[in-house]
Amino acid sequence: MTSPAVDVVSLGIHILDVLGRPVTRFPPRQDVDLIDEIRLTVAGTAAGTSVDLAKLGVDVLAMGAIGDDAAGNFIFDTMARHGIDTAGLRRKPGVQTSATMLPIRPNGERPALHVLGANAELTLADLDQEAIGRARHLHFGGTYLMPKLDGAPTAEILARARANSTTVTLDLIAIDRPDLLPVIEPALPHVDFFMPGLDEARMICGIQERGDVIRFFLEKGVGCTVFKMGEEGSSIARQNGAGGIEEIRLPAFKVSVVDSTGCGDAYCAGFIVGLLQGWDLERAGRLGTAAAGLVIQGLGSDAGIVDLEQTIAFMETAHPLPMAR
Repeated sequence: MTSPAVDVVSLGIHILDVLGRPVTRFPPRQDVDLIDEIRLTVAGTAAGTSVDLAKLGVDVLAMGAIGDDAAGNFIFDTMARHGIDTAGLRRKPGVQTSATMLPIRPNGERPALHVLGANAELTLADLDQEAIGRARHLHFGGTYLMPKLDGAPTAEILARARANSTTVTLDLIAIDRPDLLPVIEPALPHVDFFMPGLDEARMICGIQERGDVIRFFLEKGVGCTVFKMGEEGSSIARQNGAGGIEEIRLPAFKVSVVDSTGCGDAYCAGFIVGLLQGWDLERAGRLGTAAAGLVIQGLGSDAGIVDLEQTIAFMETAHPLPMAR
């Protein structure tokens, strides 16, 4: 039986986050420090974005790998409670669900301890290619943490989606390794919106100046770069008809920072919703900024966002931070 088409297939890494705040030190020996809050959340550049998309009213099919364990059960059940279609999640017996421990500092920074887990076992055979082809939008999140999909398999997935007129966004988690560019380069011509953090993009291409980084990836074939830059806001850029580059710079919003976990995932979700609404790139980017600004005010990647109406209201009333060019 053919499953119905969805607005978004969110494909990639699924992680259980264990977060605690505020953490000012690691206790010596076996001492205990008391903190204010500990939470478990569904996270990752695919799963975290799925949750935010669902909160914003989008029909989402999740695709990824989880373990046959309690952490996998938590991810599966939590996503289902948010109304996400979990039919695309594949259980990997004998492999633990990917997980991260995050001690959140008082300023919102988040050092991480991560277990690669089931994300490393996701393969092409696990994916429902027909469902991807029927979706309006494919969000691919997690390059560099899915070794059995990284490289040529990713390019194949994205090329098939584009052949079916499915819009493609790609987010990633860059880690310090020598093959960053060769791993992702085959996929770039099949990406409509390339959405890493600017610092991650710099790591991949080895270039520092933002304009040169934008040009590098546009020349590699991406349709549009969407770089997330934390308190510096974001950059949305594409080639114009005259052979030059048109860049839109958007400020972040002034908010109380609790935890930056999941802000990039929330930006992607808001931006995708803006695209699905038919908005122009600037307004879609502002919705992404608003989603991220809500998430950063609470603990965990699922904090802050209630629904689309609340997020739009925040977008229209929040005060922007000063923005350097």
